[in-house]
Amino acid sequence: MAELVNDAKVLAPETVLKQRKHAEKTAAEKAAAAAASKKERKQKRQVIFKRAEQYVKEYRQLERSEIRLRRQAKQTGNFFVPAQAKLAFVIRTKGINKIAPKPRKVLQLLRLLQINNGVFIRLTYATTQMLQIITPYAAWGTPNLKSVKELIYKRGYAKVNKQRLPISDNRIIEENLGKYGIICIEDLVHEIFTVGPNFKVANNFLWAFKLSNPTGGWSGRKVRHFIEGGDSGNREDKINALIRRMN
Repeated sequence: MAELVNDAKVLAPETVLKQRKHAEKTAAEKAAAAAASKKERKQKRQVIFKRAEQYVKEYRQLERSEIRLRRQAKQTGNFFVPAQAKLAFVIRTKGINKIAPKPRKVLQLLRLLQINNGVFIRLTYATTQMLQIITPYAAWGTPNLKSVKELIYKRGYAKVNKQRLPISDNRIIEENLGKYGIICIEDLVHEIFTVGPNFKVANNFLWAFKLSNPTGGWSGRKVRHFIEGGDSGNREDKINALIRRMN
């Protein structure tokens, strides 16, 4: 009886067996790759969390150090002079009409191509001279950590292959800036705020910020300097209030 059953069995074609074997092998490879990818993502998250904690400690230490120095100066009857700012945020306040060629070229070099565009720049003697040229057409000042974070998190777009892409994932940052040690958005914020050694690369990775008109409108004639009741020119730390209204 057993011999009859064995004789009655239908053998599968060799091609079907090969297809099954190939499908099983592919499924196993995919499962292994998925497990490895999951493990790698977990390790990266741990690294990112550690870096974020380290940056928070660094920011708090800087803030407490400045408070301590201010108190010491006050106790001894002296004046506290903060360190010269290294970072500035520039916002274009005027459109394209009736601008002289030289300021127009400077605005183009700073990537301020449209009204309400904003960019971070490193403050040097050269960039300070450029800002003086575009004084009637732009407002700038020294942003604090909160302003830098809010701008990058809310309005940050990456420039990848000349395309404007939203920074929705750390992978975009890692693929383009990983070779410089910048693998997440917190690294990007730290590099911009502290004006680190890779500031130029990180800043060029960011597309120029497209801000809204300020809530409540501009104060008056925009071409007047800020100290004369207008909106243009250097407003130092008062730029943070303008960023809040435009972000």
